[in-house]
Amino acid sequence: MSRSRPEQGDWSSPAELAQLQRAQLPRVLAQALRSPFYSARYEGREVPRSADDFAEVPLTTKQDLRDQYPFGMLAVPREELATYHESSGTAGEPTASYYTDGDWTDLAERFARKWVGIGPSDTFLVRTPYGLVITGHLAQAAGRLRGATVVPGDARSLATPLSRMVRVLSSLDVTLVWCNPTEIAMLAAAAKAAGLRPERDFPALRGFYTAAEPLTEVRRRRLSEVWGGIPLVEEYGSTETGTIAGQCPEGVLHLWADRAVFEVYDPATGTLSPTGRGQIVVTPLYRDAMPLLRYNLADEVEVSDTACRCGWLLPTVRVLGRAGTAHPVGSASVTQQHLEELVFSLPVEYEVLFWRARAERDAVVLEFEAPDAVRERAAKELGAAIDRELGVPHRITALPLGTLVPASALTAQRDILKARYLFAEGEDWDKAVMYA
Repeated sequence: MSRSRPEQGDWSSPAELAQLQRAQLPRVLAQALRSPFYSARYEGREVPRSADDFAEVPLTTKQDLRDQYPFGMLAVPREELATYHESSGTAGEPTASYYTDGDWTDLAERFARKWVGIGPSDTFLVRTPYGLVITGHLAQAAGRLRGATVVPGDARSLATPLSRMVRVLSSLDVTLVWCNPTEIAMLAAAAKAAGLRPERDFPALRGFYTAAEPLTEVRRRRLSEVWGGIPLVEEYGSTETGTIAGQCPEGVLHLWADRAVFEVYDPATGTLSPTGRGQIVVTPLYRDAMPLLRYNLADEVEVSDTACRCGWLLPTVRVLGRAGTAHPVGSASVTQQHLEELVFSLPVEYEVLFWRARAERDAVVLEFEAPDAVRERAAKELGAAIDRELGVPHRITALPLGTLVPASALTAQRDILKARYLFAEGEDWDKAVMYA
């Protein structure tokens, strides 16, 4: 396939952007037919070859990818692969994903499209997993593409506890961090546990790149406030597709429609449209190893072609995801987004970062952490907000700090132990071979 990839500024209208997509679609269709899955799908049938034929292409589902594990979607010789990844998602079944070197250039370029840019003067802490998923590797590739110093902080690793990451942030003068929104809160709490002030004691830090969780605007503001006004730059993507949307300076997510075709699928009617609310469907335009035709990510979104004040000529997207799932409570219903907006509307002085809720048949049961001096007041104010905004019964408990996120999680100095086979008398040899 052609490796000439467009960049912002290569089109001056939505019509020119659509023409860029149409020009690439025949190559995408031809490449897809080199994979066992798509060649079998069209065996004995008319093969789609043109942009006009694309309208008749059926959806590719997550189950299709699971059924084709591991290499049923492969469209190049194995020798051309650069990396292999898996994402089990919520189903627990492996979903394979693979990329060539050329695919990785496309992935890294898209990730690096941040309005808080990344360059050679940056020290970039990657605080997402480096396991089979793509997140850590994607950020590292983008950082190196732009010449930054990358610090592979990983996540969910015994070798990189929160306390160690706080030390790294401070001693290395880290300028940018890639992590999920919850990790931003956890790092702030760990900094406080170390006697540091997130809003003042990290002067080099100038931005968080974040994804993986639906992020309401009120939560974004609160996390920024906790870190002294540092911006949070959101993106959206998956291990199967890489980055597919990025946030503009106005705080709006835009789909990278020059690098993929995006459609909105309505499961009730089976229709696909360029805008509206439904499940997002993605066709990457510059993917060699694993072409995907109309891949249904099944995430709930709202896509609009209304012009944004930033001037980017790209469609906008609101990612609803699980936050869009409503749970019945009494005669009404609530979503995570509803509750999150109310929790983080509490005054910043209340220091509320961690909360949880359960939608029961007769009431919302909600718990959150707060300092002793404000717990009672915060609970009353949150209860009043739920009455006013949602009108559902509720039981609210304000918990002491350290209840939901124990202090040990913020201060522990864990590390990986190397395997040993010979122990002295009196030593614990239960960790021989199988170490942790």
